[in-house]
Amino acid sequence: MQIQDRLKTHSNPVSYSEQLSDCIAACLECVQCCSVCADACLNHDGMAQCIRTDLDCADICSTTVRVLSRQTHIDRSAAATLVKACRDACQTCARDCESHRDHHKHCAECADSCNRCAKACDELLGHLEG
Repeated sequence: MQIQDRLKTHSNPVSYSEQLSDCIAACLECVQCCSVCADACLNHDGMAQCIRTDLDCADICSTTVRVLSRQTHIDRSAAATLVKACRDACQTCARDCESHRDHHKHCAECADSCNRCAKACDELLGHLEG
């Protein structure tokens, strides 16, 4: 079952389920990419900052998925704050990984995933804040 289909099984689904589904999917992908990148960076000297931003981003994205998956009595203000934090963590991680793009494929993939997640967060924010 796809994320959007699963969200629609809720007895009171939100009206912006497509954007919600896209954001959750992007966050899940980002968790996995950041985890792989952090682990791969352990094999290279001087990658402590990249590892840190990878791990922070993965944790924030994971929390965002769990909160966004709960649609009952959603606190839009709190959700928007979390989604902004997720976007910001993704942007920071993307910048760090981007600086290693030419030397490490895992960093290139992580930067791309983080950029997609930041974009999905921005698109969802329009519905949470509106």
